[in-house]
Amino acid sequence: MKFTLSWLKDHLDTDASLKDICAKLTAIGLEVEEVDDKAAFKPFVIAKVVSAEQHPNADKLRVLMVDTGKGEPIQVVCGAPNARTGLVGAFAAPGTYVPGIDVTLAVGTIRGVESRGMMCSEKEMEISDNHDGIIDLPADAPVGTSYAAYAGLDDPVIEINLTPNRPDCTSIHGIARDLAAAGLGTLKPVKAPSFTVEGETPVKVKLDLGGDDHLCPGFALRLVRGVKNGPSPRWMQQRLLAIGLRPINALVDITNYMTFDQGRPLHVFDAAKVKGNLVVRRAAEGETVLALDTREYTLNPSNVVIADENGVESIGGIMGGEHSGCDENTVDVLIESALWDPMNVAKTGRSHGIITDARYRFERGVDPEYMVPGLERATELVLELCGGTPAKTDVVGYRGHTAKVVDFPFSEVKRLTGLDVSREESVDILTRLGFTVTGSGERVSVAVPSWRPDVDGKADLVEEVMRIHGVDNIRPAPLESHGAVNGRILTTLQIRSRLARRALAARGMMEAVTWSFIPKAHAELFGGGAASLALSNPIASDMSDMRPSLLPGLLAAAQRNADKGYSDVALFEVSGTYENDRPEGQRRVAGGVRRGTASLSGAGRLWSNAAKGGGKPVDVYDAKADALAVIEACGLPMGNVQIEPGAPGWYHPGRSGTIKMGPKITLGHFGEFHPKALGALDVSGALCGFEIFVDAMPEPKKKATRTKPALDLSPFQAVKRDFAFVVDKTVEAGAIVRAATGADRKLIAAVNVFDLFEGASIGEGKKSIAIEVVIQPTDKTLTDEDFEALTAKIVGNVVKTTGGTLRA
Repeated sequence: MKFTLSWLKDHLDTDASLKDICAKLTAIGLEVEEVDDKAAFKPFVIAKVVSAEQHPNADKLRVLMVDTGKGEPIQVVCGAPNARTGLVGAFAAPGTYVPGIDVTLAVGTIRGVESRGMMCSEKEMEISDNHDGIIDLPADAPVGTSYAAYAGLDDPVIEINLTPNRPDCTSIHGIARDLAAAGLGTLKPVKAPSFTVEGETPVKVKLDLGGDDHLCPGFALRLVRGVKNGPSPRWMQQRLLAIGLRPINALVDITNYMTFDQGRPLHVFDAAKVKGNLVVRRAAEGETVLALDTREYTLNPSNVVIADENGVESIGGIMGGEHSGCDENTVDVLIESALWDPMNVAKTGRSHGIITDARYRFERGVDPEYMVPGLERATELVLELCGGTPAKTDVVGYRGHTAKVVDFPFSEVKRLTGLDVSREESVDILTRLGFTVTGSGERVSVAVPSWRPDVDGKADLVEEVMRIHGVDNIRPAPLESHGAVNGRILTTLQIRSRLARRALAARGMMEAVTWSFIPKAHAELFGGGAASLALSNPIASDMSDMRPSLLPGLLAAAQRNADKGYSDVALFEVSGTYENDRPEGQRRVAGGVRRGTASLSGAGRLWSNAAKGGGKPVDVYDAKADALAVIEACGLPMGNVQIEPGAPGWYHPGRSGTIKMGPKITLGHFGEFHPKALGALDVSGALCGFEIFVDAMPEPKKKATRTKPALDLSPFQAVKRDFAFVVDKTVEAGAIVRAATGADRKLIAAVNVFDLFEGASIGEGKKSIAIEVVIQPTDKTLTDEDFEALTAKIVGNVVKTTGGTLRA
């Protein structure tokens, strides 16, 4: 929202400086983003041409002697057709930056004649598009003084960052009201328009919205006959130019001026171009309109339009049509002031990509009570600038405004803000802002003004008191203690998610954040693609489904890195995946991929890999190590973790595994990826990955109170014994490890597999698995008899569990 300082002072009687005004605006929530004090215009001065002679070497140039009011006349070479003796214009001396030509002037020679500056046109100063000649001022313009001050171009422009909940401050009058309430001046009263009307407005308006009257709650229309449309006055053009609007003609400029001055968007129709009466209706499917921006829009029934017998003449609340626009030939004009549904305006504007000042205000909500007064003020401006005779206003649909009333206890100010604001000051602030306060005591009723649709409850009123009283008066205070230093704040799932991130980062992996949406084909490839997980309004066609797995996004990210020359990457993500559209269908997963030679043992450029011809490509064991690191970091007892062959179909069937805790709990899976899966994703290279279901991990058991020291080491030496068992090839090594461990969990500290052998000497369909058993006595030195008994128990457990035999 932009406005000039003088424009603001049309509504606010104040002696405050520009600096104080900007500071106060920010303090009351209307943050100032930029102030343009028009410094670029300050070097230009009013000068008079005392002589104009023909250039000796150029037919179209003249040599001027220019009086700048600062001593001897200055020689200037000029090519303007209106350069003449006696002309008074705007002069730029050497060193001046001329914005219209993007040049900083210097003393120069033009066709053999020295020139020490230039006389400027309006286009060269970026005042307008006029480049017919240099600026021609009245003869009594004060020579030697600032041209910017004389022409009103020294008016600072203020731009504020307006939040969507403040529609009242989309007008300069509303901004002035807030500043006055904050004590920075007095709000000037708005004088009611006064003029005589003659006759009825012959064009009638019908609201035909099929019962959806909220789409257009009110419509006011007036005919003004006999206008003379031409350029708007200089003061209006300057203000519009200052805020970035191009003056068009008086009728159009009036509507733009009212949009910013009063926050009341209007539209003007050339009455001669309107056929029959007007009707407010929904657009027909495929109906088109050529808008004022010269673009044709194809409409649909969700769009509300103003139409006549010719068809659509305007998109309601957004933009008028080119067909009925006003030009220099307009004689009779229809002025429209209407109310439009904010949500419908926003949806229509967004769907067609139309951004206008009218849409900006209507989608935030305009003052319904100013619909007719705004039309009256616009009519007054038309009569003042264009003449004419107004007819009676025709108003349809509007049923008046019922003010919201909020029950407001003054104690809420202290409770919500900590500010000690007296009852009297609170009432005064609300009254100055336009609220009506009734009642006595510490609880009152507050009627909300029609221009504040954002105020709904007592917390909103507290905000109004707080921002005007001064947010900077709130003293910072520490949060109250909850009385427990070690009180638990994070959930187990949140803690485990953090631990998983740290563990994977410590393993050299980089954290990635990928999209939660993936193409449908990719979702189906990884076990998803259900209709319930398809997005109704995807941001792109290749982001149509919620992801069932983290791996498609991570694989795509790894490939993008490879395409840019970073072929060895290790990426991980801890985030959500989706099995269905219910809350319990969202999983918390830790997933990762490694590509190329990005194994934990090192990439291919290490010196230790040079002799090997490069680094070892990543494989299933890298993925397994990553997956187990996550489980261990989350605090699960690793002795209960089991690994089974096989994994979902996107993994290689012979180079993958599933991680379980007991027969029922699946913790995740890992492995190298199936070539078909990589091909479908258009991904290549040595790749492995894993996913661990963090939310599937059981809650940790409550720890019993420790009765022994935290560090409890055995004073006895550990002993190692090796065993080799011949079993069927189908028997897993893990089964042997679990059987051996179960022989005596107090004595056996660890069981490790160190050898696997297959051959004819073992037998067809057989294999030999050798294990190392670590025996750790805790209370005595074991005798030979103790070892023999334990050995027999170990062998017996393994034979019973696996059906194998002790290898001789």
